[in-house]
Amino acid sequence: MPNTISFLGAARTVTGSRHLLDLDGTRVLVDCGLFQGSAELRDRNWQPFPVEPHTIDAVVITHAHTDHIGYLPRLVADGFRGPIYATPGTIGLCKVSLPDSGRLQEEDARYHARHQSSRHPEPQPLYTEADAYNCLKRFRPVPYRHTQTLPGHAQFQFLPAGHILGAGFAEITLADGQVVLMGGDLGRWDRPIIQDPTMVASADYLVVESTYGDRVHPTSDPKEQLAEICERALRDRSVIVVPSFAIGRTQEMLWFLHQLRDEGRFPGFPIYVDSPMASAATLLYTNSAEDHDEEMKVDLARGHSPLQDMVKFVRDRNMSKSLNAANGPFMVIAGSGMMNGGRVLHHLLAHGGDPSTILLFTGYQAEGTLGRRLQDGDTEVRILGHEFNVRAHVESMDSLSAHADSNEIMRWLHGFERAPKQTFIVHGEPPAQEALAQRIEQELGWSTMIPEWEQTVTL
Repeated sequence: MPNTISFLGAARTVTGSRHLLDLDGTRVLVDCGLFQGSAELRDRNWQPFPVEPHTIDAVVITHAHTDHIGYLPRLVADGFRGPIYATPGTIGLCKVSLPDSGRLQEEDARYHARHQSSRHPEPQPLYTEADAYNCLKRFRPVPYRHTQTLPGHAQFQFLPAGHILGAGFAEITLADGQVVLMGGDLGRWDRPIIQDPTMVASADYLVVESTYGDRVHPTSDPKEQLAEICERALRDRSVIVVPSFAIGRTQEMLWFLHQLRDEGRFPGFPIYVDSPMASAATLLYTNSAEDHDEEMKVDLARGHSPLQDMVKFVRDRNMSKSLNAANGPFMVIAGSGMMNGGRVLHHLLAHGGDPSTILLFTGYQAEGTLGRRLQDGDTEVRILGHEFNVRAHVESMDSLSAHADSNEIMRWLHGFERAPKQTFIVHGEPPAQEALAQRIEQELGWSTMIPEWEQTVTL
């Protein structure tokens, strides 16, 4: 029986990462993410999984973003009974994010049922908080560079990917000695808090992301852009609403704000983190020494707590609601990052009609999301069942991205000492995938393939 890889998600889209390896009669799923974005993509979450979950022998998770882990509770609820392997940092974040996701889904379902604002007569969550806690029992920690045996006589190790806390490439060695490198999401060099991506010498098959495969990040200094926005907010007594990517982006924001304060350049107004998941993730970032870069280690050794010293963590829903009636200047960092749900929607409803409000995007907004519509200039939108005119000033900090851009992806690929037999380009919108494929073929001479959704390829 030949070894195969099936692309069950993140194929010609930037979301829903799910890659299935069939190895000597056993099945290993790498990542198990939610589809986010357009209604057409989200509907895939409700379709039966392409293979029966009970036939999957193990799951390997590259990192803890929702588009890589968000379907796990449903997979377990539908019959998966094997181990879920991840780094300790990833497991810590999953313990925070998966129950939070289940709880939010239950809250959203109740809200839409109460207000009859769903296209479904009886809206239901994809999974519950209880499903998420049940899923967490199946996790098994695998530290970086530790060899772990998989079903099908394969072995793998995680290598630091530099993307978020706990993120790793999964380097899988098959029984016949071939190496399949599952890239997950590739991070960036010289970013705060966590290590740089690991350079890799070789792989027989490579699966690489392409989120920014057709563009180069701005070279502007995010700290300087943040300083200007904060000064403007003080002058205009603005509310800064930041849609929060709870894992990674929130912590980088707090790092730069901490630096501005140390330099005497922060205006001193309140900063609120209104996301239970982001609050818990910030504590994990502070305590996960395995992932820290040298700068973070030095700061902590000096007794500083750069991610916690100057922020107020919102304790409960009542405190969150009080911010909706508060006057600026202040900053509220709230989920979700692409504005698909969560508390940020309530803050936008409360403050987004005021032209002095600053809506600050700090990460990628997928096609079909509310965040993408607002970023593209749409002002007449539907929020929580209400038609709403957004008059807030929209800003984007593109240089804060946790994803490698086209040049950074190529920098990583140039580290390979020999060409893979095949490079599969995933996790990107079609223009980005095609641009990256062309660049790899022209600069490196490698064979590339952009797989279709649910396509199976023999290794």
